[in-house]
Amino acid sequence: MLICGVDEAGRGPLAGPVVAAAVVFDEGYENPQIKDSKAMSAKQRAAIFEHIQKTAHAWSIVAVGPRRIEEINILQATKLAMKLAVERVEADLVLIDGNQPISCRFPQRTVVGGDRLHVQISAASILAKVWRDRLMEALGERYPGYGLEKHAGYPTPSHKRAIIELGPCRVHRKTFAGVAGISRPSENSDRVSPPRIAV
Repeated sequence: MLICGVDEAGRGPLAGPVVAAAVVFDEGYENPQIKDSKAMSAKQRAAIFEHIQKTAHAWSIVAVGPRRIEEINILQATKLAMKLAVERVEADLVLIDGNQPISCRFPQRTVVGGDRLHVQISAASILAKVWRDRLMEALGERYPGYGLEKHAGYPTPSHKRAIIELGPCRVHRKTFAGVAGISRPSENSDRVSPPRIAV
């Protein structure tokens, strides 16, 4: 029996996409190195990332970007990313981290805390997290000043200060608190620019 685990990364950030991954292993598969991504260091996650891709029956990673998140809200964008990730694999059962079912052609079960309970979901959490972190590092180079490569878009104090100072960039989620209502200085000629803050 093939079990597909599904998890996401990036629901809470103010910038970047929400990313979902689906990973398929045999029922009963075990690997003590694969665990909840949040319980692993970045180095540990990177080390197991390619191993998962090489040993899984199938895997997929899907990102849903900021404009789509703004359009349909973060919950629906997360479920869409999960749905699209699952559509790219074959499985007998889908295990979804959390309590939200998705539109899916396979039998499914939601599992609260599933990234700690099922190796398939743990593997999906690792793929989603590593892939998204790497993307945010690239976006940090493309949109300097916000520190995206450091905090991956999460609402850290330095990130929130940078948004106020610089205004949002293209990858910010403009409907999220902390971004909504803030414009870039060039978009509002009457705006008084705040003093520069080191990020």
